[in-house]
Amino acid sequence: MKKTTEDNRINLGSVFWVSMIITVLFVIWGAFAPDSLANNANIIFAFTTNNFGWFYLISTAFFIVFCFYLALSKYGKIKLGKDEDKPKYSFFTWIGMLFSAGFGVGLVFWGVAEPMMHFMSPPDGSVSQSPDAARIAINYSMFHWGIHQWAIFTVIGLAIGYFQFRKQAKGLISSAFDPILKNKNSILKPTIDVLAVIATITGVATSLGMGILQINGGLSYLFSTPNTVFTQLLIILALLVLYLISTTTGLDRGIKVLSNVNLTMALGIMIIVLLLGPTIFILNGFTTGIGDYLKNSIAMTFPLNPYNGDNWAMDWTIFYWAWVISWSPFVGTFVARVSRGRTIREFVFGVLIIPGSVAGIWMAIFGGTAIHMELFQGIAISEYVQTDLTSALFLMLENLPLGYILSIIAIVLIITFLITSADSATFVLGMMTTNGSLNPTFAIKIIWGVLLAAIAGVLIISSGLRGLQTASLLTALPFTIISIGMCYSLLKSLLNEEVEAKKVKKAA
Repeated sequence: MKKTTEDNRINLGSVFWVSMIITVLFVIWGAFAPDSLANNANIIFAFTTNNFGWFYLISTAFFIVFCFYLALSKYGKIKLGKDEDKPKYSFFTWIGMLFSAGFGVGLVFWGVAEPMMHFMSPPDGSVSQSPDAARIAINYSMFHWGIHQWAIFTVIGLAIGYFQFRKQAKGLISSAFDPILKNKNSILKPTIDVLAVIATITGVATSLGMGILQINGGLSYLFSTPNTVFTQLLIILALLVLYLISTTTGLDRGIKVLSNVNLTMALGIMIIVLLLGPTIFILNGFTTGIGDYLKNSIAMTFPLNPYNGDNWAMDWTIFYWAWVISWSPFVGTFVARVSRGRTIREFVFGVLIIPGSVAGIWMAIFGGTAIHMELFQGIAISEYVQTDLTSALFLMLENLPLGYILSIIAIVLIITFLITSADSATFVLGMMTTNGSLNPTFAIKIIWGVLLAAIAGVLIISSGLRGLQTASLLTALPFTIISIGMCYSLLKSLLNEEVEAKKVKKAA
């Protein structure tokens, strides 16, 4: 027992120090050689998508099938915890936490921008800015933010939650491999955990950076605030102070309260835009989008077209799945942490279906409103998207009744999403680097909070939006393999649990 404790301390030390050293070196690289960082990020992006795009597509499809299989099978009744455990958080709060730790900021950022980009350059060759282009734009936007991306989060969260609360393992990515690793203290486990830390901090820094760019874009659009790197660094500093203050309040106060506020505000602004915008057009577009999604989902899941050299799938669908996979250790770990007491079936449908459905509705409302303005009102949203992605949302809102007030609410929503995402990220990073502690110390969370802000800053300085996105893909490929391994390990453990239950029942 003494040797095991010492080994755990060694793993704890190695995960924390190796992760922190790599992160600090990454910050230094970006600060002193920003062009080098940007160029190498682009090289990695091109290499992974060109050579492993097929792997990302097949893996994502597998994750969806795996999730539905577990939810609909006899294993769906198994709880993430003991049989008598009850969920700690209400359903509304739980869903709010999913968005706050997930892609809430990304959804706000791309809600207008992505549909308009597909509207201008439709992937199926339709005439740009035509009715056909509008239909395909909503279809693909709903697809990219629907159940495919949430299936990736679901398998990670499900595996961690099952082993952490059902099998009393540590809340670490590597703990999910206990059933298939013969040597429990092999170098593979801390390596997996280090990769999880790096993936988390680069992925969240990407979200933080995107949100900061959009806040600056909104302030510039509304108040003529300078849209400069210096302004963006000041916003980072302000957010750092805010999310560290939130961190002091703990999971059950800061993140919980802000998650409820986030979800309430997000649902509120959706309903307001729906009512103030072209309501019938939006509802018709959403209904058509559902039909297109169901009809075309299989073809969209496997969009590679190797016969004509078309790279659209590389730049969009494959990029998205790689981006989501690089985020999955953070989102999965956090979602698992707040899901104790829920059944596998409830977890799968809650994490997979509800956020994906809300995201689809969001795209239909915000993207549909922008497209209506372009098609029928002569408002050139597309021109704005081409020149400044970060301000597209605010141009659309400005052309609605109460547009100025809605823009202010949107900025506040982005800020609260960023605070909760960064707060939950520092919490998860603390868990990952303190041997799976359910309540990491404030000092550890401060360290990761500062490094998180530093990485967001150097990414903004070095390469802007594209660099923010490509930098987050560094761990996507290894984590795709790790995610598949977690699925196998989870299934093996569930089969073993079934065998043991039959033995106990037979013995009785």
